[in-house]
Amino acid sequence: MADKGEEQRRATPAATPSAAPSAVPSVVPSAAPAGPAAEPPVPPARPLDSIDRDILRILQTDGRASIRSVAERVHVSRANAYARINRLVEDGVIRGFGARVDHERAGQGASAYITLKIVQNSWRTVREQLQALPGATHIALVSGDFDVLLLVHTPDNRALRELVLTRIQSIPEVLSTRTLLVFEETDLGPRPDRPAELA
Repeated sequence: MADKGEEQRRATPAATPSAAPSAVPSVVPSAAPAGPAAEPPVPPARPLDSIDRDILRILQTDGRASIRSVAERVHVSRANAYARINRLVEDGVIRGFGARVDHERAGQGASAYITLKIVQNSWRTVREQLQALPGATHIALVSGDFDVLLLVHTPDNRALRELVLTRIQSIPEVLSTRTLLVFEETDLGPRPDRPAELA
């Protein structure tokens, strides 16, 4: 790739923040716009008890588990299990149900972490554009030497190069990028042999 591991810089009148904003939800990032453009606050989730945590462990390990199976494993009625799962969804604790995919076997043979430096106060604008990218699977606002960490999966290195040079670097608020190719990855999703999850 043209930018393998090397930072790509483009002229821009704006400057990057001297310290990138924190991604910790309890801290208001400096990149968040003030005033009416700010996103409405999310109501706090209700406290979880041990049964809720057991349900989360089961669903993280097997998102296809039936209500009956979940109820039996946590020793509550089906109605109770159903109500608890609905509450976890309503509170935003469970954000969705999906499959963990082997991207290489699914035809996405090239993976990379891409770091971005962005214009101050542009996080939400940049995030919307990154979410629309093909193959983007994880986006994080972080602290440190760069502002955004993006994980992408593409069919091959040529597609990855086009994604970085044509799509990402054309976003006006992106000041620079650095591409870190992934040679091998291991999914550390929840497993039954890791009982400490959500303890």
